[in-house]
Amino acid sequence: MNYWLVKSEPVKYPWEKFEKDKRTFWDGVRNYQARNNLQAMKVDDRVLFYHSNEGKEIVGIAKVVREAYQDPTTEDPAWVVVDLEPEQKLDKPVTLDQIKKDDRLNQIGLIRQSRLSVMPVKAEEFDIIVGLGSKE
Repeated sequence: MNYWLVKSEPVKYPWEKFEKDKRTFWDGVRNYQARNNLQAMKVDDRVLFYHSNEGKEIVGIAKVVREAYQDPTTEDPAWVVVDLEPEQKLDKPVTLDQIKKDDRLNQIGLIRQSRLSVMPVKAEEFDIIVGLGSKE
């Protein structure tokens, strides 16, 4: 299993809407590195859902339920989407500030490649973040 992080602006697509929808295709990716990451996702991979711009925090965990296919919002064959389903909301959001201050997470892509919208996360990083977002 692999682990990922996807970013969404909460004004455009917040976690609460994702939970209400119960499933969505992850579209709008127009960066080749992020697209390649979408293409690498496999069914049942786990995904951290990050609110970008406003909030700047990881708020939930999703899973991949359909692997990459043509982005239905464009006719350009270069772009793909994956289908995601929400798995669980974190008990408490994990902020970007928390992540930056945690020495165990100093190599996470969220810090190193802050503008990338879809990125891999190491299993250890995923577990640390889920732990930080759990009730104490």
